[in-house]
Amino acid sequence: MTAGEPAETERSVLGSSAVMAAGTVVSRLSGYVRSTLLLAALGTYLHADVFSIANTVPNMLYILLAGGVFNAVLVPQLVRAMKQDADGGEAYTNRIITLAGLFLAGVTAVLVVAAPLLMQLYLANGFDDPSNADARSSAVTFARFCLPQVFFYGMFVLVGQVLNSRQRFGPMMWAPIANNVIAISVLVIYLFAFGPADDAERTAGYTGGQEVLLGLGSTVGIVVQLLVLLPYLKSAGFHYKPRFDFKGTGLGHTLRLGVWTVLFVVVNQIAYTVVTRIASSGTADGGPGAGFTIYSSTFLVVMAPHAIATVSLATATLPRLSAYAAEQDLAAVGRQVAATMRTALSLILPFALVLPVIALPVANIVSKYGAAADSTEDFARTLSLFAIGLVFFTSHYLVLRGFYALERTRTVFWVQCLISAVNIALAVALTASVDPLDVAPRLALAYAGAYLVGSVASYLLLRAILGGLESDKLVRFLVRMVVAGGIAALATWGVRELVEVGWPEDGSKLQAVVMLGLMGVVDLGLLALLARLMRIDEVNELVGLVTRRLRR
Repeated sequence: MTAGEPAETERSVLGSSAVMAAGTVVSRLSGYVRSTLLLAALGTYLHADVFSIANTVPNMLYILLAGGVFNAVLVPQLVRAMKQDADGGEAYTNRIITLAGLFLAGVTAVLVVAAPLLMQLYLANGFDDPSNADARSSAVTFARFCLPQVFFYGMFVLVGQVLNSRQRFGPMMWAPIANNVIAISVLVIYLFAFGPADDAERTAGYTGGQEVLLGLGSTVGIVVQLLVLLPYLKSAGFHYKPRFDFKGTGLGHTLRLGVWTVLFVVVNQIAYTVVTRIASSGTADGGPGAGFTIYSSTFLVVMAPHAIATVSLATATLPRLSAYAAEQDLAAVGRQVAATMRTALSLILPFALVLPVIALPVANIVSKYGAAADSTEDFARTLSLFAIGLVFFTSHYLVLRGFYALERTRTVFWVQCLISAVNIALAVALTASVDPLDVAPRLALAYAGAYLVGSVASYLLLRAILGGLESDKLVRFLVRMVVAGGIAALATWGVRELVEVGWPEDGSKLQAVVMLGLMGVVDLGLLALLARLMRIDEVNELVGLVTRRLRR
């Protein structure tokens, strides 16, 4: 590697990330419209949790059954096949798609049949009460409508990773917009047909028509999301032909690597199942509570910068990491992981520092509609506490890309065991005998504690394996970022307090938008200025990238 190559490589990664980030921004914005309509229609009590949990289970099960292998193991194997196989990995990829399709179809059929047992696993004991019989029945019906999504989620990610391995990053990030458009259309129809849930409905189940509209509408969106990707395979130079000659073709190595990733996901999903079950207890008594809907909705908001920045960077850098690992260039792997981590944290850390300051207007804009209008403060509290865990999760997520490039999936499994154990222990301890309104905020704290432990453990392990992760440079970067981000957040808080003296908080949408816009300008402007004065290259490079693209 030449002296100028690291900087050139980083600019290339940033360029690819920018394409994906643009798609993710539009996707997330449309996703927030969907989330807002869902809250306005269903609220945040038991009525909302019934649908939210049933519609989340397919994604959880897809991740449990195949997602870890598709997301972590597959890209390095596809890159190796493209570099080493005479046909550029064509036959290997065809076999992978065929085998995965058969597996996902069979498992999905079994899951649909087992829907009642699945929902019993994810719902708290309070749902067994006779007064919740209608809600429990609706949860099972929703699950049967939504569980076919397991197959389509799996095939979507598989096709997307084939495109990523061929350096076609954009389509996978833009395709979810089609899903969100369908979901928004379904919810608009629902609001016109049935209206927002009233006080009586917020503790009840659903009618047959409501179940069909919401359940089938959710699944149709995932189907369309997959269909959008298919034309891009051909343009990327790949033509799918079913291949059933699986034996002796190298798939065994991929599956052996995948075993540890599956175990990793199993442990992770056990923890998430416990958290989901505890979260559902926040609304199981039918009264006001901060349960699964608030927990999952605030998580969606706080993970926006992760989806826009971290996932885009990690997706763009993984093929490069895999190539370095295939060449046994451990020093290059370490430099790439360290550079990507600093770039991601230059965005994530300032957001986490300012989020408690802006949480209330954000919650107002996202959640204060229709049946959820009285839950804004519950959203804001949970949102603020999730900010703590975001930084630790980002660090851990990026370090794992290094492990996956090195095919160290067993190590990742043991780290995840530690994280899941801490998450479960903290979730149980922090939510024991608490008010229902405190369930979601306490679960957000448990999440932060788990990833604090996990990020430290994974970083130290990867550093030992690679012989270094530019730790001195990272520490200097973090100190300057905390100072710059902290000053910017403090100034933003001061501006909020000054404005509220002349314009007391009234809960209106106009005030929330104005306050959020003003605070955003102050925070970002001051951060950019301080980054230039303190010579924080990672922030300056991002500012330069944005300004260059805006000029175009």
